[in-house]
Amino acid sequence: MSKKKKLIIFDLDGVLIDSLDNMRIALKKTSLLLNIKLDFEVYKKHLGLPFKKIIQKMGIKNDIDKIKSNYSFFSKKNLSKIKIKKKHLSELNYLKKNYKFAVFTSKDKSRTRVILKQYKFFKYVVTSDDVIKGKPHPEGLIKILNKTNNKKKEVIYIGDSIYDYKAAKRLGIKYLHAKWGYEKNLKNKININEISSFLEIEKYI
Repeated sequence: MSKKKKLIIFDLDGVLIDSLDNMRIALKKTSLLLNIKLDFEVYKKHLGLPFKKIIQKMGIKNDIDKIKSNYSFFSKKNLSKIKIKKKHLSELNYLKKNYKFAVFTSKDKSRTRVILKQYKFFKYVVTSDDVIKGKPHPEGLIKILNKTNNKKKEVIYIGDSIYDYKAAKRLGIKYLHAKWGYEKNLKNKININEISSFLEIEKYI
């Protein structure tokens, strides 16, 4: 019987890909189309949460479904240009020999599929459309563990936001913070382990 592989779960935005420019453009076009003030710097502060929660955090209470629909439309126009960096691809190719990969993201399913369809690494993917409770609730992580049949001690989550950290902590699995991600100063607020490379994951799992 082959030994069961340990599991690495990745956040998507900020960890596997950099989609800030895509977000900024999509939010600006949505703002202009609907004549609603959508400040990207405020939006950015809440990255990691599901889209609707971010909009609510921005103080907007009406037409949230319409905002999401238009934002998704504009975002999809340039998604094919978003790639995992060559350095990270090389590291993932090395790690995939010994580990299983999964993704838990607050991005919706359709856009996640467009981005990840070019890569064969990620057999298990959970998006905001697959859960009732988004981050920081660990429902998505729980779904992945149930699919892979891994125990908590065999799993590590790689994120870049306070919401990723809280989801991992609530479930009781290890968390590593990607230093290249969107939330740069989280270590100044809480005691976490940071990594500068995917290869450093092996020190912790």
